[in-house]
Amino acid sequence: MSFIKLSQVNKRYPDGHQVLSNVSCEVAAGEMVFLTGHSGAGKSTLLKLLAAIERPTSGSVLVGGQNLAALKPFAIPILRRNLGLVFQDHKLLFDRSVFDNAMLPLSIIGYPPKEAAKRVRAALDKVGLLSKEKALPITLSGGEQQRLCIARAVVNRPSILLADEPTGNLDAQYAEDIMQLFTTFNQVGTTVLISTHDEAVLSRYANRRLHLEQGRLVA
Repeated sequence: MSFIKLSQVNKRYPDGHQVLSNVSCEVAAGEMVFLTGHSGAGKSTLLKLLAAIERPTSGSVLVGGQNLAALKPFAIPILRRNLGLVFQDHKLLFDRSVFDNAMLPLSIIGYPPKEAAKRVRAALDKVGLLSKEKALPITLSGGEQQRLCIARAVVNRPSILLADEPTGNLDAQYAEDIMQLFTTFNQVGTTVLISTHDEAVLSRYANRRLHLEQGRLVA
């Protein structure tokens, strides 16, 4: 049974720019799928549709049987409790510490503070930032900010992980570490969708690819 299903999805912005055209695809629960294609092909937009950050102009986007195009605004935060999001504009809170940034998803759902702190430190340890838990994000490098974003995305142990170019700012070793982390989550049942240009990552990890060209799914 499909966990994610896009049917004849179109996305056109008010200026007339058509980003996605008649995209239909299915992803089963527990799959790891890679989105590939040139810059501007529509990969980021497709991920944003799945997070209900964007709405399709037409067509349906189903996640776990819910049609995201028909979601009421109050239902979107409930949907996102089950999502881990790693986007290129990290959306970090620069007035809060590394620890507090990673804690945010657990604070929102009212997770018990003591257990939440353990989860946060475990996530920061996995991305190599435990020693910087008291630092402010502004003091981190671009790659470290990316790793903090990934820690925040996985701390809630989401059922779906959406990652847009997650290894783009990382050196080869950290890119490998992050992919191992994503693979570990996938092995325990998390559905993972990753947009990437990284051929080293694709050649090693991509069992299934969805390839976009000019907003159309071609393979």
